[in-house]
Amino acid sequence: MSQRTEETSVPPTPDDAPAPSPEGGPSKLVLFGLLLGLMLGLLDGTIVGTALPTIVGDLGGLDHLSWVVTAYLLTASVSTPIWGKLGDLYGRKGSFVWSITVFLAGSVLSGLAQDMGQLIAFRAVQGLGAGGLMVGAISIIGVMLPPSRAGRSQSMIGAMMPVALVGGPLLGGFLTDHLDWRWVFYVNVPIGAIALLIIALRLHLRTERVKARIDYQGAALLSAGILALTLLGSWGGTTYGWASPQILGLGALGAGALVWFARVERRTAEPIIPPRLFADRNFTLAQILCFLVGGAMLGATSYLPQYMQFVRGASSTASGMLLLPLMAGMFGAQLLLGRITANGGGYRAYPIVGGALTAVGGLALLAVGADTPTAVTSALTLVLGTGMGFLMQSTLLITINSAGPRDMGAATGTATLLRTIGGSLGVAVLGAVYSSRLDSGGMPEGGTSWTPEAVQGMPDGVRETVRTAVTGGLHGVMLGTALLGAAAFAVAWLVREVPLRRE
Repeated sequence: MSQRTEETSVPPTPDDAPAPSPEGGPSKLVLFGLLLGLMLGLLDGTIVGTALPTIVGDLGGLDHLSWVVTAYLLTASVSTPIWGKLGDLYGRKGSFVWSITVFLAGSVLSGLAQDMGQLIAFRAVQGLGAGGLMVGAISIIGVMLPPSRAGRSQSMIGAMMPVALVGGPLLGGFLTDHLDWRWVFYVNVPIGAIALLIIALRLHLRTERVKARIDYQGAALLSAGILALTLLGSWGGTTYGWASPQILGLGALGAGALVWFARVERRTAEPIIPPRLFADRNFTLAQILCFLVGGAMLGATSYLPQYMQFVRGASSTASGMLLLPLMAGMFGAQLLLGRITANGGGYRAYPIVGGALTAVGGLALLAVGADTPTAVTSALTLVLGTGMGFLMQSTLLITINSAGPRDMGAATGTATLLRTIGGSLGVAVLGAVYSSRLDSGGMPEGGTSWTPEAVQGMPDGVRETVRTAVTGGLHGVMLGTALLGAAAFAVAWLVREVPLRRE
């Protein structure tokens, strides 16, 4: 039996009893600090992309360019469930503070990098801290407020993701153009410092520390599995063919490591992802939905800008602005669902509606052609964004409602992890569809390496061929997105309406 020590003098409570929360839940200032910490990780996943060409021009190392992004995603994915478990065992406030500290250290070091090798290594440090930012914010709110009252706060957290997806590239481009690419990393320091100050001084949690052996074997196996799947998603169909020994080997390694990980978790005293969580039907279904919506969201937001730039001639900044209806749909759906559940409404219908709207939104974008007005294409993304917003917010509510306070970090870490893996694999698979449709659409040889600016300056015949091929590629991606939405729609019917906890 594990021994327990208290962080404060509050008498101990049983494992399944919720820790007492402040009257009225977290203050607006504390919630602001949590949102700032969360925003750091979300923005840094997208803000660097627009600065990469300038970074390469300064540091060189074009052949290692993709690793600036991949290293961050790898360590963030691997560390997410581990940070969640550390918070459950040793205190969520401390875990969140340490994750911000590691992230800021990686940010400063990345800004000081003198060559591409250093930048990749320091980006990995950044990702290591970023893995604890989202899971830390969500799990802290999850234990301070019951699910029936957490809807509005959770919807604000969920709404940060579409803001980061569109706002990150815009901010990265602005900082690179008007200051220096290093400010893409330095901008995190003042934001993170404010978040640290607020959390350290104003957040008060009563947490039972558990003296337990860390599940090192489970952590190693989970890391190996995530590493293999992330590399498979990054390299499949691009660096290596899908049937190549490298990709098949990564698939076998990932599957084998995760199967072994599942066996280890059943035997260990303090598993990183407790199998008992999956005994709850709704929790299991929510994780499947997280995986599906992750693939749909990142797939759509990765390839819609390609259409906007190559076919409609929009700039990088303008293509991000043209996705504002998609962001507004996600933002509005999450806030609406948060308000409904906070007022005592049910939630079962919303993942069903979300899956249906995601499928319909993907199919609606099949009507987009090379000559469709830009405003029409932009407006059509609203349906897709609304569907994904309902899916994201409802799965978050179901996850925290299905897990007790003792496992809140592990539960939210699992949801974040599966959404990340779904996004990585979704981008890879939909990217393969996109590339194949480009080839079948008559894309000229070498055309996949052309920039939008280069295409606009080519002869009319070549430009029209490229526009037609890219439009066909978008149709393939949107069809895949619609299929993911249809799968989510089918899975969502199995969710049961379990009343949100009010304790």
